[in-house]
Amino acid sequence: MRLTKSEHDRVKDSRQNGDEIILVISDLHIPYHHQDSIRFLRAVKEHYNIEDKNPNHHIFNVGDEADFHGISMHDSETSLPTQHNETLKARKVFKELESLFPKMTLVHSNHGSMLYRRGKKHGIPNYMLRDYNEVLGVGDGWKWFADYKFKMNNGQWLFMTHGMKKNGLALAKEMGMCVIQGHYHTTFEINYTSSPLSLSWNLAVGCLIDDHSLAFAYNKVNSARVILGCGIIINGQPKLLPMVLEKGGRWNGVVN
Repeated sequence: MRLTKSEHDRVKDSRQNGDEIILVISDLHIPYHHQDSIRFLRAVKEHYNIEDKNPNHHIFNVGDEADFHGISMHDSETSLPTQHNETLKARKVFKELESLFPKMTLVHSNHGSMLYRRGKKHGIPNYMLRDYNEVLGVGDGWKWFADYKFKMNNGQWLFMTHGMKKNGLALAKEMGMCVIQGHYHTTFEINYTSSPLSLSWNLAVGCLIDDHSLAFAYNKVNSARVILGCGIIINGQPKLLPMVLEKGGRWNGVVN
């Protein structure tokens, strides 16, 4: 049964004005991101009419927004740029991403928070380190949290963390709320759990990396390959948005 014209117009108006929309991005690892990832995110924004000034629209980033390969805790690939050159290259991408999403909520992560991890290892207090907005060259519309709790318009609580537990559904049960996680590049899924009082879920949105980059050479020992995409939550209901590649490794241009 098709919608009548008036019903169709009401749905369209609701999507544009009344819906709560949360875009969930994870694990870009800039500047070692997929070359079409920003274009993909721009298309998602346009497809879902996400507006920067709409108070019901939110951009959540689950961490590893930057890679910081040059100061990794592991051995660096010598053919990759030094951290200085990596940062200069990354800043150009972050300015492009900031122009797309001037406001963003991010959580700390093993790669994204490398400066603080390095500082802690070598006894450097946090107040002696620059904040990430300055390091990445973005404005104060981007805000970082250790973990983040958010009450959705449907009354449910949402918990965002980078990678607290591999079993995201178990984490949702423990937290008693819906959960978003990153970190696990090969995990792209939605799982549900219920109680007498609520239906909760776990959302894992894969990553947006260039899997062929030497920055991820450590992953070549695993048979499972990364899954590219992001997620969106509309009025409390999650959906996965895969970034499907054509032969040759380029995005096919379709937002599913």
